[in-house]
Amino acid sequence: MTERTLVVGLGNPGDRYAGTRHNIGAMVVAELAARAGVTLSAHRARAVVAETRMRPGAPRLVLAQPLSWMNVSGGPVRALSTYYSLGLEDLVVVHDDIDFPFGAVKLKRGGGEGGHNGLRDISKAMKGKDYVRVRVGVGRPPGRMDAADYVLKRFSGAEAKELPLLVSDAADAVEMLAEQGLTATQQHVHARNPA
Repeated sequence: MTERTLVVGLGNPGDRYAGTRHNIGAMVVAELAARAGVTLSAHRARAVVAETRMRPGAPRLVLAQPLSWMNVSGGPVRALSTYYSLGLEDLVVVHDDIDFPFGAVKLKRGGGEGGHNGLRDISKAMKGKDYVRVRVGVGRPPGRMDAADYVLKRFSGAEAKELPLLVSDAADAVEMLAEQGLTATQQHVHARNPA
């Protein structure tokens, strides 16, 4: 990765959505902030932000949670990229992914958005798709449940017990990504998550 990386954790604002599947990206950024001992503070880009290093000598990370609704995440991401003079190559977006089972963590650069409206809005606002995504598996909707309804639900009791481990695994992936780059991180993380 570059010397400074913008790490955006997607979610919806407010207590009503805290703890839902759609907010797992925001949970991962909160975990990274806690590990670094920093507090996310209000930024004029409609986000809460903290700039930090995860350890001495490590690359600088700008940790951010947009305060906009998920489907209009692009505005805050674009504003933060402009404020910090960062481009697509400096952007990492952490988000929920229903195409992977609960507990899986996958990384990729570019490609489609898989029906994820938050990603679609970011790609539109950033005028490109060539940024890294840390995809956190939240499982597929059961039966005929609508995907939009499913991601706004809270995790099941069994999933809730495993959730801290999943958030920790995704945060580990972001840390490794910042220090060792995408290829090494994919090889390590995907070997542990063969789904």
